[in-house]
This record gives sequence, structure tokens and C-alpha cells, in this order.
Amino acid sequence: MSYSHYHHPFPTSRKPPLQLSSSSSSSSSSSMAADDDQGGEEYLFKIVLIGDSAVGKSNLLSRFARNEFDNNSKATIGVEFQTQVVEIDGKEVKAQIWDTAGQERFRAVTSAYYRGAVGALIVYDISRRTTFYSAKRWLDELGVHCDTATVRMLVGNKCDLENIRDVSVEEGKNLAEEEGLFFMETSALDSTNVRTAFELVIREIYNNVSRKVLNSDSYKAELSENRVSLADGGASSKKGFSCCSQ
Repeated sequence: MSYSHYHHPFPTSRKPPLQLSSSSSSSSSSSMAADDDQGGEEYLFKIVLIGDSAVGKSNLLSRFARNEFDNNSKATIGVEFQTQVVEIDGKEVKAQIWDTAGQERFRAVTSAYYRGAVGALIVYDISRRTTFYSAKRWLDELGVHCDTATVRMLVGNKCDLENIRDVSVEEGKNLAEEEGLFFMETSALDSTNVRTAFELVIREIYNNVSRKVLNSDSYKAELSENRVSLADGGASSKKGFSCCSQ
């Protein structure tokens, strides 16, 4: 039995699906919006995957970036990342997704790993309760190194292992609600909700950046100089929602 659950703690409007390119690449930088040669904007968002070792972080990334799954995946050593190109509202967005080892002996990479991150997926294994208990510690560490505006999602991975489930859906949802997180259960093995989880985080980051631009002093000054009046388009945001289907 597969699950599709997530909780959204913020007001939201439904958006069209994101358009992903067929290629992925590696590059460096953090998060920004810059003009490109055509006069448009290019966005680069850094997103980090955190959680205990062997919860499936690397396979979540490979499933999203390359639609691949490795049954013999070995523990990540150091840091790896993939850049996935996404189109949102006609704009090109590059999501640079970083994956690191969950073992304590690799914690020396912490500061550099988190630097510039504007999104994070905190991953646990639904069949191992200890990894769920560790989620709070990972959230605390994220809070030390990242801005409070960082978009955060709690991810219960390996939902294909329903027969040996050790953490209920409700427990995951409750923790997400307590901490103000998005929540979703995924399976990197059978692809359940993997793309949806990443897309939700990327779009929320994009929305946050867009709101900052609209509220910036330079943007307001530009509106004033051009004497632009904004008509009420009748748009309204919907209340926060949770969605469950089996």
C-alpha cells in the first residue's frame, strides 16, 4: 500500500506542475536571482538533504535528478550535489540539491554544507524509529546554521516498506505540525511522491523569493516612479491544507 500525505502550514494557492528539464548537472553557488542574457531572470536555489545514515537521501536525489535507484547504494562519503533545471511561471530555476553523509564522523562538513541553503528536506526511514527521533536533532542543527525563512520539509522515506512500518503517518504529520514543516511520505524505490516533494519545496522557495522582490524598497520605488497602479485581480490565497489519499 502506498501513501501520499503532506501538510502545508502556510496559506497557499494551487499552482500548475513544474516543468523539469531532462538533464541534470553539477555547479556551485548558493541561492540568487540574476538577469540572464535575454533580460530575464535566472534563479539558483540551494537545497540540502539531511537525516541519519541509510534513510535513503542519496536515492531520493538520484530518483529526482536522474530517475534512477541503486539497490546497492553505499554510504555517501563527504558531499555530493546535483543541479536540476526547473521551469516555474515561465522562469528558469536551478535547484542545486546537496547530499551528505549522515554519520557523525563526517560532521566536520557542517558549516560549509548548510551555507547559503534556502531549502531543506529532513529525511527519516519509516521502518526505523530511531531515525524519526533523530529528526528533531537535525532540525536543531538546521536552525543553528540556516535562516528561519529556510523552507523545510519532513520526509518519511521508504513508504513502500508498509509491512515493517515503525513510524505511523500520524506521528510524522504531528511532528511536522509542531515544527511548522511541510510533510510528505515518499519511496525512492517506486518513485512515490519523490518529484512532488522536491517540487513543493522548490516552488515555496520561489514564492518566498518573489514576495521578497515585491516587498523590496527598490521595487516599490520603481512602482512609484512609473506611477503604476495595481488593480485588484480578485486573486486570493486559500487556507492551509492537508491532503491524504491512499
